[in-house]
Amino acid sequence: MPTPYQVGCYYFPNYHVDPRNEQVHGKGWTEWELVKHATPRFEGHQQPSVPLWGYVDEADSGVMEKKIAAAADHGIDYWVFDWYWYDDGPYLDRCLERGYFGAANNHRVKFCCMWANHDWIDIHPTKLQDPRRLLYPGKVTPDTFRAICDHIVEKYFRHPSHFMLDGCPYFSVYELTKLMETFGSVAETRRALDEFRRKTRSAGFPDLHLNAVVWGRPILPGEGTPADPVRLVSDLGFDSVTSYVWIHHVPLNQSPLTPFETVRDEYLKYWDRAEQDFGVSYFPNVSVGWDSSARTVQSEKWDPSAGYPFTNCIGGNTPAAFRQALQLTKQRLDQRDGPRVLNINCWNEWTEGSYLEPDTRNQMAYLEAVRAVFAARP
Repeated sequence: MPTPYQVGCYYFPNYHVDPRNEQVHGKGWTEWELVKHATPRFEGHQQPSVPLWGYVDEADSGVMEKKIAAAADHGIDYWVFDWYWYDDGPYLDRCLERGYFGAANNHRVKFCCMWANHDWIDIHPTKLQDPRRLLYPGKVTPDTFRAICDHIVEKYFRHPSHFMLDGCPYFSVYELTKLMETFGSVAETRRALDEFRRKTRSAGFPDLHLNAVVWGRPILPGEGTPADPVRLVSDLGFDSVTSYVWIHHVPLNQSPLTPFETVRDEYLKYWDRAEQDFGVSYFPNVSVGWDSSARTVQSEKWDPSAGYPFTNCIGGNTPAAFRQALQLTKQRLDQRDGPRVLNINCWNEWTEGSYLEPDTRNQMAYLEAVRAVFAARP
């Protein structure tokens, strides 16, 4: 029998109250505030985006139960939570640890984590001329990394709803350069990852499935690209690679809107190269769109030359165009013998214009596209 599809979706958990955010932005702040105040910045710009379900609290288990039901009913098998832990502890974890863990139906959509170990810059929102203020460095100490591994193994891997590949819990790392900075060398980084594997096996699992997010084009301030990601993935012993978003590989050269099909086709060329270059499985990405304008001060001049978040947008990313991209991805996956895994960007990147959650403009159409291509689950 052919390998079944595993349809994953990134989840960005900044739509609940977090103590760090309150210290920086004020009491009760969530990123919904940026969504609410977004405005059209140029002709044809589709802003604001208004959530069909309202500006809900994702740390509320009842809210999460509704999201899980919608995801499962439309063919999403697992969420990859963007997961943050800095030297002074966790960040944005209440969505997972209160909302998702508290949801009675969390068995319907599995979960795993992508350690989003990038610098956290104050860009919520940002002005053109503002210096990019670093709040939480992505580089952590080796002791912090060991604490992260212990927490992940004991609290997450043992959870009955954790996503597995061949019985091995899946864990992804967003930025290899920051991981390397923690340990200072390839050899020391490999030793740390091997220790992570040993802890996972000691907990009763066959092994750890380590996934690396690879990309060639930094987006966020402070991101760095490895000089030779193919060799680094091999030397560090990763089991697979994937992508977070198409524009990590494709420049948005047409201003202010680069056509969705243009970005899609250039990404598919990258996928071809990745399949050939990496000695491990590549799990493809399908992006819903891109529009980070909500993270800018809305009264500022729109100037894509200023870089993120004043970035050119993707245009024409209709539900029909997204469905076609899913269909192309499925056709390619059908040609491979290995795991048929894909990651969608994103369940809820509202302030980057890439979300499956229903809005008042398209209702459930993006989720319906997933179901149409990969079939509803019982």
